[in-house]
Order: sequence, then structure tokens, then C-alpha cells
Amino acid sequence: MKILVTGAVGFIGSHTAERLKHLGHDVVGLDNFSPYYSESLKKLNERDLEKIGIQVIKKDLRDTDLKESLPSDIEYIFHFAAQPGISSSSSFEDYFSNNIIATKNLIDYALKLPNLKLFVNIGTSSIYGLEATFPEDIAPKPASHYGVTKLAAEQLVLQKSREKQLKACSLRLYSVFGPRERPEKMYTKLIACGFNQEEFPLFDGSAKHLRSFTYVDDIVDGVVSVIGKENLVDGEVINLGTEIEHTTQDGIDAVEKVMDMIIKINHVEARAGDQWRTKANIDKARKLLNYNPETTLLEGVEKQVSWYKENFL
Repeated sequence: MKILVTGAVGFIGSHTAERLKHLGHDVVGLDNFSPYYSESLKKLNERDLEKIGIQVIKKDLRDTDLKESLPSDIEYIFHFAAQPGISSSSSFEDYFSNNIIATKNLIDYALKLPNLKLFVNIGTSSIYGLEATFPEDIAPKPASHYGVTKLAAEQLVLQKSREKQLKACSLRLYSVFGPRERPEKMYTKLIACGFNQEEFPLFDGSAKHLRSFTYVDDIVDGVVSVIGKENLVDGEVINLGTEIEHTTQDGIDAVEKVMDMIIKINHVEARAGDQWRTKANIDKARKLLNYNPETTLLEGVEKQVSWYKENFL
């Protein structure tokens, strides 16, 4: 199978590209190497992909000439590329162009692929809103520009499924952590603050926030399991994550336990649009994909700390 992975040098995209290659697929990566965070981490991920024979095309999905830049024999698309997270440094225009316009351009490219079997959109629990504990058929109430634009992107993809123009599904991911996590995300930042003896900025009230912290390999298990199930998942939205909830404080405690140190905390003003509870409802994923995440929080943190030591110390 020839597969295109967008956002291929990002956190979850790079893990998925690797897994697909190890499963024997011909994988092509695409990434615009956005300066949203340090390019050095993306280059590190790119080197890991190149070592196993994955070509990464440097291309911005906001460009309209994708047909000229990308292969015409792609059979599967996994669309990870996006303006991520809730960040005060990202404007609405950043979210709009990277999440909506870019997805529309990718769809236009996909519609011209004669052998395309499935377009897999990567969504987010932020689509649900401040509380994300629901099954997939609940009405979304996104509370951030990120959530709003990711919902719009998801619907653009599913629209083409409803119109029978292509087979497509959307996977809504929950609080993913693990090796290669972006530097501004919770666990990488906690680990970096611990090793560098810096203060970790903790948003007011967030220590009690509940999260379905899901290890990246468990997410990838669910993502790649859609292959061969094109008819089963066509038109579907599917949650992927763990049903086990932990507070943010639990996450801090896990990092401190693995690193055998106390991390200094700096309490900062609460962040607008931040979810106060996520708990993945994965009944549908279990039924359709036989999905069963198993990695514990502590096991995942141990692997992420080891990765950080190996690459940054």
C-alpha cells in the first residue's frame, strides 16, 4: 500500500509513519517544517524516518499545486498536519489557514487520486469542548479556535464521504504523550524543567484538570487499525484514547517519581479554552477496530524520560 502521511515529522505523525513502514507499506511523508516550535526536533524526527527509507517532502498544504508536488498513486492518506493546540502565539488566521484551507487543498488533491482507498482525518477531543467525555454522536461544542477549525476540517473531509466522492473517516485523539512530544506540551516541558532546574508554568486550576493521558504507541495502534476496514469506517468519527483518567497533578507526580526529583512549579494565569476534563469514550473504537490501549501513565513517562535523556542531555 502506498501511503501519504501529512505532518510526518511531527509528534504523532512521525510515529505513525514509522509504524506503517514497519508494517511493510510504502510511506511518503509531507511536512512544511512550520516554525511553531524548534525545527531541530523536526529534523531529528526526519532523520529517524529517512533511516528506514521514508522520504519526507517539504511542502505547505496551503499551496494549491499539490498535484504537481505529490505522487499520483497514493492509496491511503493519514492527515495529521495542523496548527496545533491552544496557544496565545497563534492567531485565528493561523488556525484557519493551516486547519481549514490546508485540509480543503488536500481534499482537492485526494479527489484526483485514482487508487485512493481511504482518507483518514486526524481530529481531536478539543472538538467536544471544555468537557470531552462523550460518544461520537454528541453535538460538538468547541471552546477554542483550535477546536472550531479542527471541527470544520473534519466536516470538510466527511462531506466528501457523504457525497460518495471518496471514503473517509475522522479519528479524534485524546491527550497524547510520549517520545517526540512537542517541547511546549506538558510532559516534555516537565521533563526539561526537571533536568534544567527550571520552573514549570502551571496554569491556575489545571492541577485538578482530568485527562485521558494516552501513550503515543496506543494511539498509533488505533490509527493504523483502520487499514483494510475502508467500508466499515467510511463516514465514521471514532474516538481514540484511554478510558483511564488522571489529573494534571498525577502527571506531575509521575514525572517526579521517574526522575526522582521535585520539579519547581510557577503558577500562571489560567488559559482560555483549556479543557477541564477529557475521558475517552472508546466503545465505538472497540467495536469497529478492536481497540484496547494498555500502556500505563508511569510506563509511558518512563519511556519519554529515556527518550529525552538520549536526545537532549
